[in-house]
Amino acid sequence: MRVAAIDCGTNSLRLLIADIDGQNFREIYRDMRVVRLGQGVDKNKAFAPEAIERTLLATADYADVLRAKGVERVRFCATSATRDATNRDLFINGVKDILGILPDVIPGSEEAALSFTGATKELGQELAPFLVVDIGGGSTEFVLGSTQVVAARSVNIGCVRMSERHLTSQPPTAAQLAGAVLDIDAAIADAGSHVDFKSAESLIAVAGTATTVAAAALGLTEYDRYAIHLSRISAKKVHEVAEMFAAMNREEIAALGYMHPGRVDVITSGSLVLSRVMELTGAKEFIASESDILDGIAWGLATL
Repeated sequence: MRVAAIDCGTNSLRLLIADIDGQNFREIYRDMRVVRLGQGVDKNKAFAPEAIERTLLATADYADVLRAKGVERVRFCATSATRDATNRDLFINGVKDILGILPDVIPGSEEAALSFTGATKELGQELAPFLVVDIGGGSTEFVLGSTQVVAARSVNIGCVRMSERHLTSQPPTAAQLAGAVLDIDAAIADAGSHVDFKSAESLIAVAGTATTVAAAALGLTEYDRYAIHLSRISAKKVHEVAEMFAAMNREEIAALGYMHPGRVDVITSGSLVLSRVMELTGAKEFIASESDILDGIAWGLATL
């Protein structure tokens, strides 16, 4: 069966098309557009009109791809920013007009479960229990489990949210970093009161922040998802990369060969979140996974 998963987060809109037959998964098409749907949502609790316009234009492009690829089932999932926006119906109705389906505004618990499925489907149980950490634009999910989710918590410390709330200059000031660390640490402590970090055997980090940090830690000159996927990055390296980004100006970050243009102004906050996760969970390393919520959505479509 040919399925399509669309994940609309705070920072990016992503599409995965795959053929799934039983336990066989064949990727047909994968794409990402940085649309910054969550622009200003943390402050204003509403979508900016230009953010909706950017996202709907990208959705229309994806609609053309779905038709061309002969997709049989589609699911569009919207996450943190859409949960928070008071004018979300403008966006939801726009997507319905373009795709003919209503997007699912999923709760953090389902977002966590889908990320867990996507991240762990191809991993051996010798690495379990897994702690899957998904640093998005608006929120970060912590998910614990082996073959299924045992505990999960979603907290509002995504890279866009932390950038808008704290790191308003690049490089950020010491005071900005200190304020961000207090906010991030409090949220991680909240997650830790619901999810037993210490019981995890492996920490799996997914999504663009984690894979970009992995690219930096591996010394890549360009983004290579095959080199990044399932690489093991030490906590020491994560801290070094976070400090490196915090010391650079915007032009220096933009010049990095592996850096997506849409991540330039949020990678400092995202890498800081990951650095604090490594510190407060006590994990010695993380495994970077290019499989995430998109893959989880696709697997779910195939089992309907």
